[in-house]
Amino acid sequence: MTPAPGDPGPTLPSAEATAAGDAVPAYLSRATRLPSLLSPAARKAIRQRMLLLRQAAVDRIAALAGATPSEISQYRHDLRASDLPDTLLERGAGMAFTHELPQGDLLYLLVRAARPKSVLETGVRPGYSTAWILQGLADNGSGSLTSLGPGPVAGRSSGVHDVSVGQFVPPSLRSRWTLALGNTTDRLRELLSSAGRVDLFLYDNGPELARARFELRSAWETLSPRGILLAHHVDANVAWAEFCEVQGLPPQLLDAGPPPMGALGMRRA
Repeated sequence: MTPAPGDPGPTLPSAEATAAGDAVPAYLSRATRLPSLLSPAARKAIRQRMLLLRQAAVDRIAALAGATPSEISQYRHDLRASDLPDTLLERGAGMAFTHELPQGDLLYLLVRAARPKSVLETGVRPGYSTAWILQGLADNGSGSLTSLGPGPVAGRSSGVHDVSVGQFVPPSLRSRWTLALGNTTDRLRELLSSAGRVDLFLYDNGPELARARFELRSAWETLSPRGILLAHHVDANVAWAEFCEVQGLPPQLLDAGPPPMGALGMRRA
């Protein structure tokens, strides 16, 4: 049976965080839109896109995390066997979202290989990247994720406007998840301060240049010695190129995309 998008949950004030595992997706929706019915051919095409891996990106993950070829092979096997793509489709993650973030499977592989204990992402909305990260943490058997949102929708696919915050995250993955509402610079400072050292940070908070500069700099200062910084849509502004230049490096990419995703580990810097 296809579950209704967005499990029943409390309506949350804009500056509060939910406890890990709480039902959260109904936050923004007044009338949640049901997923569109897809033909078997469309489902197959979208699922294949979700699991598309470019070897160059897989090699970068191995280098960032210090993973062996046999470990990467095992994680890829686990990815192919996962039912997460079908779960995402059932919860409404159609083609609009695989165009928005086709690197969900790369996030999963990176989480498996780097085995982060503390993960923080910004700009969460329906939770497509969130679900992949949480699946990786669950398969590792350790780690937790804090997501700051809701993220902006300006410039994104029209389908992004029609889903609830956290809609794509199934209840089975929420025990390691905290959704922090109130997407401000002060809120991020608070989260970074309370998190201590962060092992993996994903910036996905829109194209605003000043915000991107602030988040990249702030996150880098709180990364653990083995921490990794990720930035989505690094072509949206010059923040990522500037940040890498400060480290004495050309712009570092995890995946060329589109859209391109940047990645830099503390060990490389």
